[in-house]
Amino acid sequence: MPRIIKQDSAGKQRSTLVKGVALALRELSQQSSTGDEARDLAAFIALALKEIAAGIDPSVAAWEKRGYWVKADKFRMEWAWSSSIGSKMQAALAAGDWAAIAGLAAQTAGKISNVQVAEHHRLGTPWRGAYERLMTASPDQTDRT
Repeated sequence: MPRIIKQDSAGKQRSTLVKGVALALRELSQQSSTGDEARDLAAFIALALKEIAAGIDPSVAAWEKRGYWVKADKFRMEWAWSSSIGSKMQAALAAGDWAAIAGLAAQTAGKISNVQVAEHHRLGTPWRGAYERLMTASPDQTDRT
């Protein structure tokens, strides 16, 4: 029986989400008002960061199985910020605190400053409708920490 290879791993999902966040941050910085698109962008960033945080444990499971505890812990520490910033972004968005959202966006940009998204990317606009998804999602779906 041939080996089954999972092509959509947690690492690939994280990479796609990080690029999406970088693109959303770029678009959010160009927004002149706090309209529907700005809310969608901020909501997408919050949802994506929470999804990144949820994918950390599956990523390190193989390392832990082999006894690479230090490597697994280091990886968890590198990505620990994603859960807290995602939760803070969600709370700020629910409160309409755009000053806090701007600060959290700047923190996020600093964390992923090495990520480059090509000008002709295939990501599209994944933030469309993200605000509605964030507000209609149940608390256990949005808070995976």
